[in-house]
Amino acid sequence: MRSPLLTMCVFLFSLCLARAQYPEPDGGDLEPGVLPLTWMTGGPKCMEVPEWQVHEYNPNFFILRQSGCSDYEKPFVYLIFGKERALLLDTGSRNGNLVPSLERTVHSWLERNRRDQITLIVTHSHAHSDHVAGDAAIQAMNYRAITVTFIAAKVEDEKAFFHITDGEDAIGMVDLGERPIQVIPIPGHDEASIALYDRRTGILLTGDNLYPVLLYIRELAIFQKSTERLVRFTEGKPVAHILGCHIEQTRTPFLDYPIGTIYQPNEHSLELSRGALLELEDALRSLHGTPRRVALSDFSLWPVAAHDYSMSAKTKEIFEHTQKEQLENKWDQPK
Repeated sequence: MRSPLLTMCVFLFSLCLARAQYPEPDGGDLEPGVLPLTWMTGGPKCMEVPEWQVHEYNPNFFILRQSGCSDYEKPFVYLIFGKERALLLDTGSRNGNLVPSLERTVHSWLERNRRDQITLIVTHSHAHSDHVAGDAAIQAMNYRAITVTFIAAKVEDEKAFFHITDGEDAIGMVDLGERPIQVIPIPGHDEASIALYDRRTGILLTGDNLYPVLLYIRELAIFQKSTERLVRFTEGKPVAHILGCHIEQTRTPFLDYPIGTIYQPNEHSLELSRGALLELEDALRSLHGTPRRVALSDFSLWPVAAHDYSMSAKTKEIFEHTQKEQLENKWDQPK
């Protein structure tokens, strides 16, 4: 007769198998990549910090991060290469000046692959200003080596280009050349929000819907449906990393950096797991449709009034104090 302890162990093992995302212990057919232990933020000495940090996750997948010295938002943008085309997700925030770093990265990839031209598809995680500020400069890049195909951060433009279907499990796709990128609409933070899934690396890009920070939720019911859509979409698929567009939380659980922070020497890792997506789903369901702030160890739910982008008086006070203190010391932040 089985002991209760053995029975429990067998149950837990079976549960783990049921929720397993990938049966291959060696990574199977996923293309491996490397994420840095830390990212550049906004210092300690802005004179030494480049406008953009360019990180090669692997030879065909690049992550670029804007310096906090140019804007406190410090967004990440993503550049993915296929056999025929490349895709850029987002164009940076205010004062980003993405073009020089982007051109250098694309030209280096072309040289390494003995190519002289590529089409660059430019799309967006959503339409907020810290993700589209570089649009005009990127659109002006068209010349012999780089041909830009631009998709505005608008629902109808995204649906048309990516052939996004209707219904509960709406999905679209773009093929970069032996590299299909699946596109999942995830409104709720912004009506034009989309997630991208790259099967080659198993990376899910979630924009501002899931990352280590306060998750601003404009439309709670819609945001919850989008999260449930992502959970269903990822079932049975390998998810190596979930990568959002910012880091605004410290490595200390439940502790965020104050809004306006440019220098974050102890920030949370960029990557999250599918477990974080399941945790988000559970937290949203626990609200039972009533907006409420919920603090979790790696992110927090922060429902706000739909289409209200203004700061509260207290938030504005924190922002102005943080900006004043850090910008005055941007050339040599206190240790």
